[in-house]
Amino acid sequence: MRHNVRMSKSSQWIVGLNAVAAALEHDAEHVREVLLDAAAKNPRILDIEQQAQRKDIPVRRVTTQALDGVAGGLRHQGAAARYAAAKTLDEHALAGLVAAAAGQALLLVLDGVQDPHNLGACLRSAAAAGATAVIIPKDKAVQVNATVRKTSAGAADTVPVVSVTNLARALRELQSLGVWIYGLAGEADASLYALDLRGNVALVLGSEGEGLRRLTREQCDQLVQIPMPGGFESLNVSVAAGIALFEAVRQRLA
Repeated sequence: MRHNVRMSKSSQWIVGLNAVAAALEHDAEHVREVLLDAAAKNPRILDIEQQAQRKDIPVRRVTTQALDGVAGGLRHQGAAARYAAAKTLDEHALAGLVAAAAGQALLLVLDGVQDPHNLGACLRSAAAAGATAVIIPKDKAVQVNATVRKTSAGAADTVPVVSVTNLARALRELQSLGVWIYGLAGEADASLYALDLRGNVALVLGSEGEGLRRLTREQCDQLVQIPMPGGFESLNVSVAAGIALFEAVRQRLA
């Protein structure tokens, strides 16, 4: 596959300087080996090599053609790493994550996002906002793959990702834990900016084409919209996620 080069069910190749460096910094125990371009002059290549060697991770200097092969069409910038399958938590982790947030849980829920670049961008925004976790469904949605890791620029290794079997059930569990569930929908009457986002909050966004599914909508405490005076009906899901998350950040910092 062009966007997710898997070597087996338990490992995958991640490529690019930022993705490989982030994996070594945040989750080195799951990096199996690092491949670096033997002809590369970029000083970051040497930094990555030294970082891997300090952590006793095998490093091989290879040809550009070899890196092209494992990258599967992605821009590798002279670095690739064979990485254990992406770390995701299951729904049993939700209670502990919310409890640890001590009344300030900020959760991003993505209902069926299909594009790995969108998921990666959402993870990056979530990490920057200090989100408690990102929740995704296991079925009919992209999972954390090589493209997601590269797009997230390391965020996939820093923000907890919870993959749930039944999203509506997970939202009900969050409600039982004292989390308010707000769904973003373009046709909603209420504004995102009218909400109090300072407590335990989950922000729910739908897929690129269909938006929120019916069962997801029904589980939300309230549907809200991002006001758009320019007349557009919708925003890219990763842009909308960033706006919603940082409105919560703005309120909490204030």
